[in-house]
Amino acid sequence: MSEKMMRKLAKPMLFAAAFIWGSSFFIMKDALDELPVQYLLAIRFTTGAVLLGLFCWKKWKTFTPDYLWRGAVIGAMLYIAYSVQTYGLALTTPSKNAFLTAVYCVLVPFLYWAFAKIRPDRYNVIAAVLCVAGVGLVSLSGDLTVNPGDGLTLICAVFYAMHIVAVAKVSPGKDIYLLTVFQFAFAGVYAWIGGVLTETFPAQALTRLEILLPLAYLAVMATTVALLFQNVGQVWSDPASASVILSLESVFGVLCSVLFAGDEVNGRMLAGFALIFVAVVCSETKFSFMRKKNDFIKS
Repeated sequence: MSEKMMRKLAKPMLFAAAFIWGSSFFIMKDALDELPVQYLLAIRFTTGAVLLGLFCWKKWKTFTPDYLWRGAVIGAMLYIAYSVQTYGLALTTPSKNAFLTAVYCVLVPFLYWAFAKIRPDRYNVIAAVLCVAGVGLVSLSGDLTVNPGDGLTLICAVFYAMHIVAVAKVSPGKDIYLLTVFQFAFAGVYAWIGGVLTETFPAQALTRLEILLPLAYLAVMATTVALLFQNVGQVWSDPASASVILSLESVFGVLCSVLFAGDEVNGRMLAGFALIFVAVVCSETKFSFMRKKNDFIKS
């Protein structure tokens, strides 16, 4: 496919990835009514590893043994993040789960500071302040407490941020597609172990079409297809535009949860969602797209 065509398809791919991930919150919420957390994640990650491994089969010629420990490390971070997020989702609404998870984008520069000694800039600090205010509006109840589901979701955001920092540390010089295969594979192994040790295998539920279809959507679309769309779309888009589009995941999460899952969203929550979204855009892009526009107008 030509470069011109790839550039035309890049942004639609990023929008599709953001929508797929956004829609997965209420779908996973419904799946949790019938499937235990660990086995749901085990099936999702194992399927993702197999499909992505088949898709990038030509990449296997670059395999070296160090892919194993690298995949094990980032797979552990991803597994913990998804597990905590999914347990949190069972105790809160899909819309709140979507936006509170997005807090990880704001946390990354501060965690990276701890590991790489690169100080966050003023945009990161502004984003952090906006994000804290947004989280307060979304999560704090009248007695200034946070419900367990929201608390777990915020913890999962920390692990998502740690996962991104870990990927940045172990991925240089490695094929990101092949590394992702091992990341999914190890996350799946951890989830299978967690399921065997703590849960009962949902054999009967897995024979029902109304359970298999959402599970297939999570495993195929939300794990494999969306990831491929993100990777390809980011290659053929400028970073600022890609970050803004991908941050719409949380917006799509609220819209889908309200439209299809009956979530109720009040004015205070909407204000909190808006602050978190602006914080994510600020942290990810530093509003470079606005500066470019202003520079063009001045010229």
